[in-house]
Amino acid sequence: MKVGQRIKQLRQQQGLSQRQLAKSIELPNSTLSMIERDTVSPSISNLHKILMGLDTSLSSFFSQNIENSSPIIYKQSELPDIGAKGVSYLLVGANVENRKLTFMLENYPPQHGTGDEFITHPGDEAGLVLQGSIYIIQGQQSYQVKEGDCYYINAEIPHKFINKSNSECQIVSAISPANF
Repeated sequence: MKVGQRIKQLRQQQGLSQRQLAKSIELPNSTLSMIERDTVSPSISNLHKILMGLDTSLSSFFSQNIENSSPIIYKQSELPDIGAKGVSYLLVGANVENRKLTFMLENYPPQHGTGDEFITHPGDEAGLVLQGSIYIIQGQQSYQVKEGDCYYINAEIPHKFINKSNSECQIVSAISPANF
């Protein structure tokens, strides 16, 4: 959105007429009209006056121009499951363009895991065990992460997850950069 269009939008959102805003900031109405139609660009001082009249900071004015086309709220029932072999990986924000992280709700049934093969991927992985427990195996090391505990691993080191218990394990995890 262009600067003039954005000014007009903010003015209208605040219920101000063009004349009211122009009068309050001591700017000719004709000048404000041309700025809002994007026929002229406002000088720095005029932009500052206009934003003061709209009670908006310069940084807020330009950051508000970024429109979020992705949803903000995701229902668990609507999350795509990218898991396999009985393990569920519910991916949050799968449709977000240029996602910078992978955020998942993971469910490991009893005696299930990521498989026999070790996995690797670029970046870091962190998680919180919400229910049950999980074993993380890296190389010759095995770590049990219990309910309420967290983990943080370098995902470039071969690893795998195994639920060795007789109850379900639920984890909320994040991976950066987004690999899934």
